Amino acid sequence: MGQSELPPYFQINPDAAVAALDAPMSTAGFAAIARACEAGRDDLASRGLSADGTRQLRRFSTWEITRYLIPVAQAHFRRVLKQNPDLPQGSSETETGAKWFTLDEVLRLRAFFGSSGSKTKEYQPYRPEGLPAKMIAVANFKGGVGKTSTAAHLAMSAALDGYKVLVIDLDSQASMTSVFGGTVADEWQTVFPLLARHYANYLRDENQRRMDRGEAPVPLDDTLTDALNVKAQSLVQSTHWPNIDLIGAQLNLYWAEFQVPVWRMQGRGWKLWDALTDVLADDGLLDEYDLIFVDTPPALGYLTINGLAAADIVLVPVGASFLEFDSTGRFFDMLHTTFASIEDGENLAARALGRPEMAFQWDAVQAVVTRYDGSQQAELAALMQAYLGKTLSPHRQDFTALIGQAGEQVQGIYEADYRDFNRETYARGRETFDNTYAAFKTLLLGTWRRDERAAQEAAE
Repeated sequence: MGQSELPPYFQINPDAAVAALDAPMSTAGFAAIARACEAGRDDLASRGLSADGTRQLRRFSTWEITRYLIPVAQAHFRRVLKQNPDLPQGSSETETGAKWFTLDEVLRLRAFFGSSGSKTKEYQPYRPEGLPAKMIAVANFKGGVGKTSTAAHLAMSAALDGYKVLVIDLDSQASMTSVFGGTVADEWQTVFPLLARHYANYLRDENQRRMDRGEAPVPLDDTLTDALNVKAQSLVQSTHWPNIDLIGAQLNLYWAEFQVPVWRMQGRGWKLWDALTDVLADDGLLDEYDLIFVDTPPALGYLTINGLAAADIVLVPVGASFLEFDSTGRFFDMLHTTFASIEDGENLAARALGRPEMAFQWDAVQAVVTRYDGSQQAELAALMQAYLGKTLSPHRQDFTALIGQAGEQVQGIYEADYRDFNRETYARGRETFDNTYAAFKTLLLGTWRRDERAAQEAAE
């Protein structure tokens, strides 16, 4: 091998290397980098926004509506609009051009077809009356598996399907919040005050018991006192999707990972894993929405435990690689250890007091292969399927060029305008997410139907 063919890591000149270095980094330097990232993020997020600087969801064409959203023929769709001039008529970009509709108009049209159209067609999505919203946690402590992307696209899919959706971002990196254009000033606009309120209510009850025993109460600090006045609805913000709302996240939310164990040490009887579930139920959010998606941090901390404990359905995105499969196995092992430990601790006391024992239960848990390349990963994906069986969704979420382009434009697949590609490229690109949603919706409808039957049997 000649000198010209040496690998690039040979013959690196130390003097040239030191000349290329910046000055040593200080903590102030981190702040400067953070400001540069924030400025760049704001620049990216601002592209394609409306005149007032807010995110705006694009319109949908007649072709898209009749192919993907409302199951009717285009000719019938146009005929119904002509016969009902009070319905949304859409708008054209040219005098004789195709009609385009906002999603809010699409939802109104869907409701009209649902009330007056054929009863054999699925104009409105299945939703049992009298049952609470289903909560879906998307979790894995392995980064880069498409967790936030999967949660965001499922929320968008459900919204396009006609469901009313709430998205809760528990990750202090706030990627989900960025996807939906949320603005969160501090931790008091995240779920943090809801967790604090849950503990404050426990502490007030415990203080009453202390005083009944003649013991001194534990004083509530300013944080807990202020949290008692926070309702979940005050944290909910609208998004550029008419039927998706958001409780966002922000860097300071990470403080909860340090504060929650302090509260737990102070109040051993506080059931911290029930905090999110109880508060959302008490404030009525489970009745205001159809689906609540929870995006969890890539770690099994207290926020993730709350999200998982609150969930009815748990989805675990995983790549078809050895390391991601191995990591996901460890994630499930940690889930078992963590929740079994909680059950053992609670049931030890329950048995001593003669009370019913507790057991966590989820309607469904499913792993989903994401960012799949069939030409490279088919064998490993098949092996994963053989070992995991029904726990692994048989659908693989492909990675396509459309996914990459949508990510560069800070938007979801369903927010991309198919005219930026062509119809067939767009159809192929969104097909993998449509199939992901179909697999999830099968789980959703199955769990709802099971609940509905159980309620009917209990009433008989």
